[in-house]
Amino acid sequence: MPDAEELVAAALTAARGTDVREAERALDRLVVGAPPAVDAALLARLTRGVGRAWPRGWQPVDLDRLASRRLEPAAARLLRDVAVAHRRGHPGPVPTWFDDQLTELGGRWDDDAEWLNRRADGDRITALRDAVDALVLVEGLPPIAVLRPPPGRPDATPRGDAGKSGSRMLDRVRALLAKAESTTFPAEAEALTGKAQELMARHSIDAALLDATAERPDRPSGIRVGTDAPYAAAKALLVQEVAGANRCESVWSDDLGFATVLGFPADLAAVELLHTSLLVQATAAMLRGRGERRAKGGSRRTKAYDESFLNAFALRIGERLRAATEAAGQEAVAARGADALLPVLAARSDAVRERLDTLFPGVTRHRLSVRDAEGWTSGTSAADRASLDAGAPVRQQVRGRR
Repeated sequence: MPDAEELVAAALTAARGTDVREAERALDRLVVGAPPAVDAALLARLTRGVGRAWPRGWQPVDLDRLASRRLEPAAARLLRDVAVAHRRGHPGPVPTWFDDQLTELGGRWDDDAEWLNRRADGDRITALRDAVDALVLVEGLPPIAVLRPPPGRPDATPRGDAGKSGSRMLDRVRALLAKAESTTFPAEAEALTGKAQELMARHSIDAALLDATAERPDRPSGIRVGTDAPYAAAKALLVQEVAGANRCESVWSDDLGFATVLGFPADLAAVELLHTSLLVQATAAMLRGRGERRAKGGSRRTKAYDESFLNAFALRIGERLRAATEAAGQEAVAARGADALLPVLAARSDAVRERLDTLFPGVTRHRLSVRDAEGWTSGTSAADRASLDAGAPVRQQVRGRR
């Protein structure tokens, strides 16, 4: 009889193929194999696969996002736990951000010997299938942009790491956006969201000027923002518009379900906070508009309406946020002088675009369709209520990876 590693390799090959019966036969052979040896071989290959993902650009949250999208819940949980197991056995330096992500994901690892039996709950074949499916995913991961130093390299996380700042300003922004999401009064949501963008734009300028005099200035880094179905393209457009308004660049990877946003730490923090809030506001407004449409006797088919609504919302919000950023910049120029500020901001913009060209040399633009005029109009009106002031429509495009 083949040894455990050969059984695992055969099950993996069969699972990658199109012959369902052969995949089930290979899984049956795993079931009748010696459990301790099979489990150890599976675990060894899973931890190797996870370990190879980190130098190829993947972070724990990225892997979990994709696993949750493509695998059964139990298989996705297994990968969280395997990431913890790999971390415990990693001999080299591990950046603090990496451990923070593992903690946030809630993975745990108690004992290597009985790891699969604890997950089987009396159904070993399902547990084995989950493990094989997880292995297929991990070993098929493509390389993606390396945004942060992975385990094994020195911790070079930039100062003011995006999303982790505990500054009072970001606390105020979070509070304002939480109120904007919860209020039922459009005018109040408009005022709160506008104030949040104003604070973030001013903070970005202050951070840029301070960083320009630092001995070790920040460099552009990046974050990834999930863009799950439904309406993934519209969600990617919202990311792009919020990123552009905050001096960042965004690239959408449709096949992997995320957009990569590149920029300086303070700006990336603004993108994360504002995008999360605006997506909540847009979704709530879309559902209200859908209900109003049905109440008037409109079509019950909502896909074209929803997509057009979210596209229009994203574009109008982007215009308004850019206007707020420009106003904050003009105020800063009046207070500090153009010679002190404009070269600094231009240099940072150049650095972000250079980072974009380095990491994504083959990006293209995808044109998005608008198929429902009522949805477009409603989405534009909702953005008016959620943000700042009016502006003309712009071309519907989202930058994407080939």
